[in-house]
Amino acid sequence: MKKVLMIGMIFCAMLLIIGCTGNGEEDNGGSGNGDEAVTLTLLIDNQSAQEGIIAVADEIEERYNITTEIEIRPGGDEGDNIVRTRLATGVMSDLVFYNSGALFAALEPENFFVDITDESFMQYIDDGFRLATTVDGQSFGIPAQYAMGGGWLYNRRVYEELGLSVPNTWEELMANNQVIYDAGLTPVIASFADSWTAQLVVLADYYNVYMQESDFADRFTANEASTADSAALRSFERLYELGQSGFFNSDLMATTYDDALQLLATGQGAHYPMLSFALAQVAELFPDYVDDIGIFGQPGDGGHDRGLTMWTPAGIYLNADSPYREAQLQWASFFASPEGAEIFMAAQSPDGPIAITGVSMPDDILPAVQDMQVYIEAGRTVPALEFLTPLKGPSLEQILVEVGMGITSAVAGAEAYDLDVEMQATQLGLEGW
Repeated sequence: MKKVLMIGMIFCAMLLIIGCTGNGEEDNGGSGNGDEAVTLTLLIDNQSAQEGIIAVADEIEERYNITTEIEIRPGGDEGDNIVRTRLATGVMSDLVFYNSGALFAALEPENFFVDITDESFMQYIDDGFRLATTVDGQSFGIPAQYAMGGGWLYNRRVYEELGLSVPNTWEELMANNQVIYDAGLTPVIASFADSWTAQLVVLADYYNVYMQESDFADRFTANEASTADSAALRSFERLYELGQSGFFNSDLMATTYDDALQLLATGQGAHYPMLSFALAQVAELFPDYVDDIGIFGQPGDGGHDRGLTMWTPAGIYLNADSPYREAQLQWASFFASPEGAEIFMAAQSPDGPIAITGVSMPDDILPAVQDMQVYIEAGRTVPALEFLTPLKGPSLEQILVEVGMGITSAVAGAEAYDLDVEMQATQLGLEGW
């Protein structure tokens, strides 16, 4: 009898322990108020800087007992397919790092993400970012990065050693490339092993397109203008011209994005058409060289001052199927606050303007960020096309790899992209298609 009684007491004690610990596991999405542990998963691509996000997430854990578990996915088409597949199959992370603009709108966010339009923390979100993450009047995202400039990263030290000046026209840029080539360096770094990087010459050229056809985005959306019969064709021609000139590195199909940053930072390559978010990786991987890197807007053919095409930052979105809604909102509220932004900037040096209001940029920003600020203050910026239209064909990067390699001509590439856009517009049910 004593043994039976003892066994029963032990069994009851075990149940009590299991019950206490089990609540922490099963009810993982509690309020995030510090009373119980909460773990939220965050899916992010493998080519975006994470230092700022991790720093803010650590503070969120300290304050609210909400742990952030980061899941890594590839970038480019492969990563997009993973995001779409996980959304469609209902196995998405609690928090999702993804593009803003046209690519985000194409995800049909109203079916997958939490509408945060009326949340109090939205008062701190920059209007431009809200516009780029709003679909049918519903806002879905908080900014996950700095705003970005799309242009040509260049090695200032190489320019100084060769006596070069920042070019004002495409002709001057090509002349600089020839001088660099003659000096035995790579004039223009291409990293087509990561196919998404092949897009930058074309996408960064939108400032020049806009200066010639300011209503292009509206006409493009309404099926009244196409890439092949407008000023946008010149963007494809620039990429093709670079490939035919021999100014790209010969191993461009084996060169990755990370390889390209090393070539640029060490001065083995002089130019890298890229978004300014790459500055954060350069600062992390090559801190001794980051001050050598500048940026200039892609020059046009003359007739207007050189300007800079700007990218609204990627966003973090709340999975509507997550059972941890209250914790998601708590996480987003702190991340999108001025205090969260200050922590972000302290951990990750700004590589562009921040899309949270009520914060000031630090005094010791990188030289390339100072370069961008000149364009912003002079009013010589326009948003990238993907923030002015819901259309961005999913096959663009593969088409541009072929154009850059000379497999496809500029005209044929533009026509192929117009067909890609037509299929997307039909799927979206846009008026006029």
